Amino acid sequence: MAYRLALSTMNDRRGAEELARALLADHLVACVNILGPVTSLYHWHGNIAQDQEYLLIMKTMVSREEALTTRIQELHPYDVPEVLFVPIEAGSPGYLQWLAAAVTLSEAR
Repeated sequence: MAYRLALSTMNDRRGAEELARALLADHLVACVNILGPVTSLYHWHGNIAQDQEYLLIMKTMVSREEALTTRIQELHPYDVPEVLFVPIEAGSPGYLQWLAAAVTLSEAR
């Protein structure tokens, strides 16, 4: 099985928690850590912008990447929400089994 960390940002804590709960309810992720506020600096419309954001670190599987990306884009208030995936090369067997079970529940339905 192939596991992933998914990353996204949100402009406020409440929005980050609401997004996390929706993704968990849809079994697109097994766990979401919300960090922040963090300072984000980025290019936007020809300028360098700076904002306070909340970073969502989500655990999922390759099989859920497309559905997770689609759902984040549907729920997110940003014009171009961040959705990045980082491979998980290894982890404790018990945790990875739990992760797989948590996100495959909706696939079995």
